[in-house]
Formats: sequence, structure tokens, C-alpha cells
Amino acid sequence: MTTAKSSKVPTSRLARFGSLASLAGKVAGGMLAEGARQLAQGQKPALQQVLLTPANAKRVTQQLAHMRGAAMKLGQLLSMDAGDLLPPALSGILSQLRAHGSPMLPAQLAAMLKQEWGADWQRQFSHFSFAPLAAASIGQVHAANHDNGRPLAVKIQYPGISTSIDSDVDNVATLLRISGLLPQGLAIEPLLAEAKQQLHQEADYLQEARYLQRYQQLLAADQRYLLPALYPELSSRHILTMGFVDGVALDELRQQPQALRDTVMSSLFELLFLEIFRFRLVQTDPNFANYRYNLTSNQLVLLDFGACRDYSLTVSDGYRQLFRGLLQQDQSIQLQALQQIGYFSTDIVPGQQQAVLDLVSLAAEPLQQAEYDFAVSDLAPRMRDAGLQLSTRLRYWHTPPVDALFLHRKMAGLFLLAKQLQAKVAVRALLEPFL
Repeated sequence: MTTAKSSKVPTSRLARFGSLASLAGKVAGGMLAEGARQLAQGQKPALQQVLLTPANAKRVTQQLAHMRGAAMKLGQLLSMDAGDLLPPALSGILSQLRAHGSPMLPAQLAAMLKQEWGADWQRQFSHFSFAPLAAASIGQVHAANHDNGRPLAVKIQYPGISTSIDSDVDNVATLLRISGLLPQGLAIEPLLAEAKQQLHQEADYLQEARYLQRYQQLLAADQRYLLPALYPELSSRHILTMGFVDGVALDELRQQPQALRDTVMSSLFELLFLEIFRFRLVQTDPNFANYRYNLTSNQLVLLDFGACRDYSLTVSDGYRQLFRGLLQQDQSIQLQALQQIGYFSTDIVPGQQQAVLDLVSLAAEPLQQAEYDFAVSDLAPRMRDAGLQLSTRLRYWHTPPVDALFLHRKMAGLFLLAKQLQAKVAVRALLEPFL
């Protein structure tokens, strides 16, 4: 059960813009104070040093958690995608956004339930807990019991979230630009447009219900995975009602035997390959909270289907060719595959192209060993250094195709989870049957 303090969700565009404007003012004040402190010590303050102080990081986290919605979601993406690129203070505090938001006030919750289910909504339940089990960026989850006694998990969207997505994304992007956190010349407009589309989809719980049903069909014969039942009669665009599925958070498995941790991560990697090559449907959100593990049935619980994305046959086959080229260490095959995926911009120079190929080969390190030990891997900082070299020394600020960006984010999330669980996984052996 979440212990975060409840707060009113700002619903109007003016209120949400005011929240970001207030945040910008507080951050600017913090920058001035830190700059003055460094000058007093005889130091020349750099922009990012005075911007990314622990105090400012805490202000950003608290304000985004208060706003929820797209603003908080972008904070989550920043913490997940940037990883070691962020200063430790900012990275550590922003990472709290991945699993924790502020619950809405009980009065707002009651108003949402009445709006979606009618004044007599409580007749449908023998029990409904007003204290949320979890609160995240788009909504919060409550435990309940159907009037027939069956345990339920009810996901309720924060009010006003679906109508604030576009303005939230634009406002946060503006803050990132003026802060100097985004490099000059980086074209993020296509990414912002895709982020808006993805967030609108995540805010449509009827769409998520359809994805849940698709996954139930696709995984019906695979007993390794456990999915919640859907209650469509108790679901709407803003409420998603599912059967309650018991399980422990994956980070709690660190105390379990090595064999169990290895099995869990093997199941997750194999699921990813199934998604890319057979389903051509990928749940692209690597948030650890989207998975649990049932220690009684020994099944991996899949919980969240809001960030699902369909992939074309062209992109799926492109990744099949890319992985073949990586296993054969043939960069000519890799180059053709990356071009098929749409990775290279038309103005890329040979040196930049080779650097991208080298970066892709480096990322494929887990495929070059019979069993990869994620616990001792230092691949993440090496990837960071190679990426920084590509963007700074070779001036390659190209934004990858959106399909690739979402997929790579999912892969990076699985890598981080495998490292956290100190798992050993035969990734190559899991991949080869799909090629």
C-alpha cells in the first residue's frame, strides 16, 4: 500500500502551467544561490553544476509527482533512459518517480468513481478500499472485492490527465531546452509528437484493455506467464478493472536463489524476443513495477499494457537481420539492417556511421557469451562513454527512429533489471531460435 501523502491533482491547463512556472522559478532561485556560493569560493560556476543541485533535483521530483500525468511520465523517462548520464543526485531522486506518485485526495477519488460508475457504484462491490495500493504517473490502483467476492485491482485515472498531455509535454520540453539539458541542434520534435501519441494511448484504459486481451490470447498456452482477468463491465476510458493477481515485486527476488533469479530474467528476455519476432507487439515500458512474481505458482506476473506498440514486418525483419549480423560479427549485414529499420539520417558521414556500428556491436556484448553475468557487467558505463563520444566528438545528434527508440528503451530496462537481480542469462541461446 502506498504511503505517499495525498494531494489534489491540478486539472486545468492554467493550473498545470502554473505548477511548471512555479517550478521554473524555484529552480532558477536555486541556481542563483548555488552560483553565488561557487563564486564566493572562487569557482567559475558551470550551468549544469548550478542547475542539477540536490535541492533543485528534489524540487523537480516533488513538483512532477504532484502534477502526475505527462509531466511526471517525462520525469520517469528521463530517469530511466538517461541512466548513468545524469549526476547521481538527480538520477537517484528522479528514479523515485518510477514507482511512486502522490495519491489524489479522497474527494477527487469519490468524484471520479461517481462520474464513471454512477451514484450507486458501491452496489457492484462487497468491499472497496479508498487507500490506494499504488500511485503512479497516470493513475492509482485500489483493491476491491466484486459483489461475488472475487478480489479485484481497480486502476483509476487522475482527473484531467488525458486533456493535459499535449501542453504538459510542450511545457516540460521548453523547460529542458532553456535549462541547457538538451544539446543544441538535437531535433526532438518527432520524439515529442510520438511521446504525446504514446501518452494519449496510455491514458485510454479501453485501449489498454484491448492490449491485455491480445496478450491473454498470445500467451494462453505458455504457463510461465500469469496475466490478470479483465472485467469489461467495470471498465471505461478512465477506469480499468482487473482480477487481483498476487506476487512480489521483482526487486524483492534479490534474496531468492540464483537459479530463480536466472529463470525470471530468462523468461523476460524470451518474452521480448517473442514480442519482436512473433507477436510484433511489444510492451515498451521497462518500469520494474510492471512485473511481479508469484512464488506459489512460479509464474511471472504481467501487469501493465498501456505502453504497447505494434511493429511492422519491415522493422521486425530488420531486427532479425541485425541480430544475425551481430552473431556473425558481420558489419555489412548490420549496416543493411539498420538502414531497413530507418536508423541512419541521410547526411551521416562515414566516421559517424562506423561509430554507430561500433556502438551497436558493443551493446550486443551479452550475445557473445554462452552465459552473460549481469552482476559483474560494466557495459552500461561503457555504452555511456561511447554514446557521449559519438555525440560530442563526432557531433552526431541524430534522433533514432521512434520504433527503435521505444524498443531500445525496453532492452535497456531489462538490462538494468538483470543487473539489479544479479542474474546470469544465456541470452544468445534464447535468441537463436527466433533467427
